[in-house]
Amino acid sequence: MADAAAALVALRGVDKVYSNGVVALKGLDLAVREGEFLSLLGPSGCGKSTVLRLIAGLGDLSAGTIEWSSRRGEIGFVFQDPTLMPWATVFDNIYLPLRVRRIPKREAAARIDRAMAQVGLAGFGGAYPRELSGGMRMRVSIARALVAEPKILLMDEPFAALDEITRFKLNDDLLALWASQRWTVVFVTHSVFESVYLSTRILVMSARPGRVSAEVPIDVPAPREPAFRTSHAYAEECRNVSAKLGAAMQA
Repeated sequence: MADAAAALVALRGVDKVYSNGVVALKGLDLAVREGEFLSLLGPSGCGKSTVLRLIAGLGDLSAGTIEWSSRRGEIGFVFQDPTLMPWATVFDNIYLPLRVRRIPKREAAARIDRAMAQVGLAGFGGAYPRELSGGMRMRVSIARALVAEPKILLMDEPFAALDEITRFKLNDDLLALWASQRWTVVFVTHSVFESVYLSTRILVMSARPGRVSAEVPIDVPAPREPAFRTSHAYAEECRNVSAKLGAAMQA
């Protein structure tokens, strides 16, 4: 496991018990290094999304602590569903987090334009969500998270509902953005293949109550070209991670 003392954020001995009695996390220790692309991989219900929500401050701990190496700073959150306002344009959907902070639209315009350009949506500011494909709606959601210039980007299965071609394209675009911007990413997925392609490190979580079962560094240098998906190194990494996931599910 990453050295918690050197981490951007560290969860120490974290328990999460919901009001209905479900124990989502028990004794979870997890550290996120600054600048890494960390994936949380595990079966449904193992608490992956709960970890993101706790890091974001969207829930209370039942036990344990969450420690930041410095002031927490801005957090971007991308959900599985784009959750866009259907009555608002792309520009106004992306403006939302800045509007909440009472930044005037005129002052925010350059940041919004930059966020749209980063995700390949330049020129779509006046479009409405109903006019966009599923992949483009997800790009709006990512731009909305980026416009706040986050220190850490939390992504909860953002591409799970997309077709494979769109998913591969967004994976590539996300990696290119991460390589250029170098924010910290914590990415939740059920896909071994996606986690290996995207990550610098994977934490495999056990079935509920969730805890880290295995840590797998992916020592393949960036940038990762699409050809990596058909390489021997990729196949070997996928086999290794699949074995770790199988062991975690049987534990």
